Amino acid sequence: MDGTLVDTEVLWWRTTEEIADGLGYGLSDADAPEVVGRAVEDTAAHLVRVARAGDPAAVAAELTANFFRKVEAGAPMRPGAERLLTELEAQGVPFALVSASPRVVVDSVVGGSLARVPFAFTMSADDTPRTKPHPDPYRAAAGRLGLEPHVCVAVEDSPDGAASAEAAGCGVLVVPSLLPVVPSPRRVFARSLEEADTGLLRRCLAAAQAR
Repeated sequence: MDGTLVDTEVLWWRTTEEIADGLGYGLSDADAPEVVGRAVEDTAAHLVRVARAGDPAAVAAELTANFFRKVEAGAPMRPGAERLLTELEAQGVPFALVSASPRVVVDSVVGGSLARVPFAFTMSADDTPRTKPHPDPYRAAAGRLGLEPHVCVAVEDSPDGAASAEAAGCGVLVVPSLLPVVPSPRRVFARSLEEADTGLLRRCLAAAQAR
């Protein structure tokens, strides 16, 4: 969702920056791997560790509330996202949203920017014991679709998201946003979702199943 379908990664970075400032810590590019694509609890733990201040649970709650307010104000769709989703729907390809954001944020975005998108279901960080970069979310999503992961394609923008999908056994289409994603034989890359169509998704499956 964040940074893939909707332009919320920048909002998440701003949120983290503001909370870090309140803890007396200046966020920098060096912190990006602990912020971009990470679960709220992971980022909160990082901020408490580097700032040497605050309580992880309280910081996580503040991050969630601040991010939610920004998302509620509006999160535009990424270029090419609406066209790709429309193509999938037209061809009868089932698709779901698998996010590392909290349920309250997922529901806000799905009720706003993505309100007209017919997801089979949505999954948040609250719906599995472990979220990205662990494989749990994508394994659970494939199961809910009644499919094995190796016949599914995950579209991701972050290192943690790509790692989660790959570990689950999915084909992976990577469209990087704020952080570079390391190539692997199971990952197919595109510069934008404007380059993505069902033909490209089939190539992602072929690349994964050849390994």
